[in-house]
Amino acid sequence: MSPVRRRATVTGAMKAYASNLPTAQLWRISRARYERMVSAGAFGPGDRVELLDGVLIAHEPQGSRHAAAVTLTRAALEKAFGRGYHVREEKPLALDPLSEPEPDIVVVRGTPRDYRSAHPSTPLVMVEVADSSLDFDRRDKAGIYARAGVPDYWVLNLIDDLLEVYREPAQSSSTPSGWKYRSVKLLRSDATVSPLAAARRRIRIADLLP
Repeated sequence: MSPVRRRATVTGAMKAYASNLPTAQLWRISRARYERMVSAGAFGPGDRVELLDGVLIAHEPQGSRHAAAVTLTRAALEKAFGRGYHVREEKPLALDPLSEPEPDIVVVRGTPRDYRSAHPSTPLVMVEVADSSLDFDRRDKAGIYARAGVPDYWVLNLIDDLLEVYREPAQSSSTPSGWKYRSVKLLRSDATVSPLAAARRRIRIADLLP
C-alpha cells in the first residue's frame, strides 16, 4: 500500500473511531486554555488544528480545487463588502468559551489592526469550502456556529457545485449542539446570493466555484 493510501486509511479509521466515542470519553478544554497552549508553543508549524466545542480537530490538507475556491470566495466577499470590513482567510475566531475555529473565510468589521490583541468574535459571514468535510461542515460545524449566533453561514459544496446558505439560528433538541439553522437554501451556479450584512450586493455563485 502506498504511503498516501495508508495515511488515508488510517485517517478514515481514526475518524470512525472518534465518531463512535461516548461523549464522556472526550477530554474537553476551554478556549482560554487552548490559547495558553498556543502561546506556550504547544503546537508546531505542522500541527494544523482548531478548537470546536472543547475538542481539538485536525485540519485536512487542501487540494488545489479547494484552495482555488477559498481564493475566489475571498475575492468575491472583499468586493461585496468593501472598506470598513476585513475578510480573513483561515484565521482563528474567538467564537465562544469552548470554540476557536479557523474557517476558510470569515467577514468581520474593521481592519486587520483592530485584531492585534484578540481574535474577532462577531463574524458577519462564515464560509467553509467543503469536499471530503461536507458532512462535518453541514452537521457538526453548523450546530456549533448556530449556537454561537453566527447569522450567515455558507458551505461551498464542491461535490455538487453549489452554495448552501444557512440562516436563522434556533434551538433544537435533535442536534448534538442543541442548535441548528432553520433556513437552509441550496443555490446552483446560475444563482446569486446577497450577504445579510451587505444586502444590496449580489454575488454570483459561479464566481465562487473553481
